[in-house]
Amino acid sequence: MNNLTIVATCTFGLEKVLKREITDLGYEIGKVEDGKVYFKGNKKDVMNVNLHLRTAGRVLIFITSFDAHSFDELFDNVENYTWEDIFEKNAGFNATKISSVKSKLFSKRDIQKIVKKAIVERLKRKYKLNKLSESGSYYELIVNIKKDKVSIFINTSGKGLHKRGYRENALKAPLKETLASGIILLSGYRGDRPFSDVMCGSGTIVIEAAMKAKNIAPGLNREFAFEKWKEYSIKDFELLKEEARENIKPAEVRLLGNDIDYRAIKLANENARKAGVEDAVAFQKMDMKEFRSRKKNGLMIVNPPYAERIGNEAEVIQLYKDFGKMYENLEDWKLFVLCAHPMFQKYFGEKADRNRKLFNGNMLCYLYQYYPKRK
Repeated sequence: MNNLTIVATCTFGLEKVLKREITDLGYEIGKVEDGKVYFKGNKKDVMNVNLHLRTAGRVLIFITSFDAHSFDELFDNVENYTWEDIFEKNAGFNATKISSVKSKLFSKRDIQKIVKKAIVERLKRKYKLNKLSESGSYYELIVNIKKDKVSIFINTSGKGLHKRGYRENALKAPLKETLASGIILLSGYRGDRPFSDVMCGSGTIVIEAAMKAKNIAPGLNREFAFEKWKEYSIKDFELLKEEARENIKPAEVRLLGNDIDYRAIKLANENARKAGVEDAVAFQKMDMKEFRSRKKNGLMIVNPPYAERIGNEAEVIQLYKDFGKMYENLEDWKLFVLCAHPMFQKYFGEKADRNRKLFNGNMLCYLYQYYPKRK
């Protein structure tokens, strides 16, 4: 497994950002699909990108692809693959994530059973066993089927990479860390200018920006599936983590977050401590309307509440109006707003200079971008 096709997944709309991250780490991009970026590498590269990518959802290894118009064809193609080159005879495995789009093979349960059975039969025959113990390393397979084209991957990350390890507790409808980082990278923030989130909730946007400013690898405080695989060198991974720790630097500025909810501020401070950025952030209980700053050329990134999240449309409308009035006092600040409300710009009182579609989970949002007005 040294000449690998590595696949980093992401939220729809962040493919270009993820591609740039991978390129910056020194890899040459193979191809880009909706929600996936492909590139070549080895086992050490798998460990490296899991550790460092901020916007990836998971890091997968591409195994095989083929056409299958029936369950018999699915079984035969899976069984014909050389799984013994990947799995030792006591390996445990299952197809845990199945997707099927515009395919004759639509039953996820049947797809899972057939893929599992086909691999089991192959390994039993190759290893001359009556039964597989599955007592060794465990591998999670991901099966994507689109228009009868089957693609199979192995998940090297385990849990989604948005689970950094610092946010065990969060408020209702939190923003995923990977999406927060995607917005930060889209904004061009480098940690060298004033930064604020005036509706910070449990602090995700501010913390991710501070991690970027301090050059903290997002995977330093979590575990990965590959760490339990015999063929991956834990010594090599420890060296990668040690190098990442050595590259952490002090933040140039203190990043600000405020929220009207005291409980949110308490959570934000706890999360910042766990993320190792408590020295770079300051959270304060304060109404968004009260925010002022004498600092110049700042950046504000906000994921404001919307009716689906707090259930009160009138409240949301007034919040957006107040937000717009507050922003009028920040003439030279750039503003990025991620919002699902279709009328945000109207109530905010100003049309965005740019916007792009992003998905927060399954919810379509727009990232509204406002730039300082030239006098």
